[in-house]
Amino acid sequence: MARRKDLVEALAGVGLFERCTRRELGTIARHLETVDLADGTEMIIQGAPGDALFVILEGDVVVERDAASIARAGPGDHFGELALLDGSPRSATVRADGAVTVGVLGVRMFRTLLREFPDIAEQLLAGLAGELRRTRG
Repeated sequence: MARRKDLVEALAGVGLFERCTRRELGTIARHLETVDLADGTEMIIQGAPGDALFVILEGDVVVERDAASIARAGPGDHFGELALLDGSPRSATVRADGAVTVGVLGVRMFRTLLREFPDIAEQLLAGLAGELRRTRG
């Protein structure tokens, strides 16, 4: 199981959480499930409904769209954050390339955090705005 400090550091690198304080990140980290996955495990399947955010803590993943590899990701990278907001179908498949440890924040826990910690909701909106600004140049 990953140490809480490692989880906080990993979350600090997620654009959605970039405006959160260390204390808020600690709260989120306490609710993050750490999961060890075997080589080849599909964490996300293209076209499936989105229901969780993943943060890679150890290992590497391959991102595929329409059965073609389009990217690789490793420790500190994240994916699935928009699913927490809109639950839209996944735009790609993400598969473990070797053993992988991820932190998972499901949509139910995310919504509970927003209800119980309204300050976090404000920080997440600011973080999302930052991500949108960066993607639009």
